[in-house]
Amino acid sequence: MRRTLGLFAAVKPARYLEAGAPTGLTGLYTHSSPRSSLLYLYSRTLEKLRQFPESSLYRQSVEALTKHRMTIVEAAEPPGYNEWAAQARKIAEANPRQFSVTTAASSDRPAETATVIKAESGGRLFVHRTDPDPEDVRYEEWDGERDEGPGAEGLKGEEDRKDFEVLFSRQPNGDPKNMTKWQAEPQLTADQIEEIETKIGAGLIEEVVQCAQNELRLVDIMYENKVWEDLEEKPAEGQWSYHGTNA
Repeated sequence: MRRTLGLFAAVKPARYLEAGAPTGLTGLYTHSSPRSSLLYLYSRTLEKLRQFPESSLYRQSVEALTKHRMTIVEAAEPPGYNEWAAQARKIAEANPRQFSVTTAASSDRPAETATVIKAESGGRLFVHRTDPDPEDVRYEEWDGERDEGPGAEGLKGEEDRKDFEVLFSRQPNGDPKNMTKWQAEPQLTADQIEEIETKIGAGLIEEVVQCAQNELRLVDIMYENKVWEDLEEKPAEGQWSYHGTNA
């Protein structure tokens, strides 16, 4: 998997992982922005844990683990992050909760448009970027039109021509003039990601993101079931005793 990247440390001073590339685990691909995703998930988890009583063992254990991992992720700061964060905050504060953005074209990537949604958690401002799904003609639904064979597409009548005029005179959705120019978030280097993975010790950073997502969902389930309350049915005497030790 990605552990072999350490062999090339002397070749390139700054190496970055390609988003969407295989990680070596089936169905798991390289995350595009793991740092900001983890910080948001951890902030939301800590925010929801405040609903639990402070005496809850579940809150105490999850809170300690989440804060520990959050500290590790915060310590790894991508190059140029502070400048980007200051500029991104200005753009986000000057726009409504949801707005459209466009990224500048580069040598290997064309300009892209996306929708950005603002979210606040734990006193932090996060922006969630939703990219449009790529179009694939193979999955387009057949419109039911019957193939009339060659020669049926000849000259059109006046009514048909009007339909074609509307079709070919359509303007693309989203006026570029109303779109905000957005700079992509600086990414962690491969060495920074490997350092986070080593300190957390829970596999690849993509696995850590999945774990954080599952924990955030679990918090709602545990709160709904009020896990801090006593059991309705008291356990039998000695049920939790193992080899003379009370659990």
